[in-house]
Amino acid sequence: MLTPALIFLGGLATILFGAEWLLRGATRIATRFGISPLLIGLTVVSVGTSTPELAVGLTAVAEQKGSLAVGNIAGTNIVNILLILGLSAAIRPLPTRLLSVRLDVPMMIVTAVGMLVMALDGVLSRAEGAVMLAAAVLYTIAIVYLSRIEQVAIRRQFAHALGPAAAPPPAGLGAGLIEVLQLIAGMVLTVLGAELLVGGAVQIARDFGVSEAFVGLTIVAIGTSAPELVTTLIATARNDRDVAIGNLIGSSIYNVLCILGLTVMAAPQPVEFSRDLLWFDLPVAALVPIVCLPVFRSDRMVSRREGLMFVAAYLVYLGWLLATRT
Repeated sequence: MLTPALIFLGGLATILFGAEWLLRGATRIATRFGISPLLIGLTVVSVGTSTPELAVGLTAVAEQKGSLAVGNIAGTNIVNILLILGLSAAIRPLPTRLLSVRLDVPMMIVTAVGMLVMALDGVLSRAEGAVMLAAAVLYTIAIVYLSRIEQVAIRRQFAHALGPAAAPPPAGLGAGLIEVLQLIAGMVLTVLGAELLVGGAVQIARDFGVSEAFVGLTIVAIGTSAPELVTTLIATARNDRDVAIGNLIGSSIYNVLCILGLTVMAAPQPVEFSRDLLWFDLPVAALVPIVCLPVFRSDRMVSRREGLMFVAAYLVYLGWLLATRT
């Protein structure tokens, strides 16, 4: 019988393969059709890497574990920005595009603050879930529209960043189908890997007798963020910086609007959660994107120093959880 630790490691290995395929398929599709890699990161890649959060959320509300579902979303978004974006910038400074500053970071702030406001009564209802899903549709339309406006500049930047090797591949239905299948296979592998990783991690946590909210904020949040972590680090190493930053911002937005919205809509009753989440963790999740806005605007760059500061802030937050919730 496999131990929780082996299941955890097996899930991590599966995610590594899946994230590589997902990123390769997404960037090749972007190159073929002249689509902004930022747009691909904000939509296809971010939704694909957020599917583990949806699986966890649906399972949690079905078992009436609202603190796990909400804690997973709040914790994942904190991990995405402070830990993963911080690590990516610490490895290589991340230039920020006008589209990110103008729409995506403010939208990330609105979604995080909106989640906090809707949660003030201690529950999330189906009506609030419907509002989240409607906002997800409007946001997607907006980024597609703005991306088209910036299309010429985007193509020039894409060609400059990736060089001659990034020239559009030969046209053909067969080649395009391979890239789409590669993208889908990458998504499937990341989901399966995250399921294994989270299952092993949760069992390890249960052996130590910690709370649902703590598990959601730490073990499950980090586990379900593994696709974003691996995808972002691979994109950073390859210098696909728009995909890297777009994936994190897009995932943080869709985690609230799409993933939490679907989770709340699917719940058999309004989703309830603990007061600790309401009065500390959700405010932290709202504060993190607010801090991002001046960082993104300063020199249009997330520097190595700022990346290290983000990582340090996450370690402080994690230390506080360990000290107060265990």
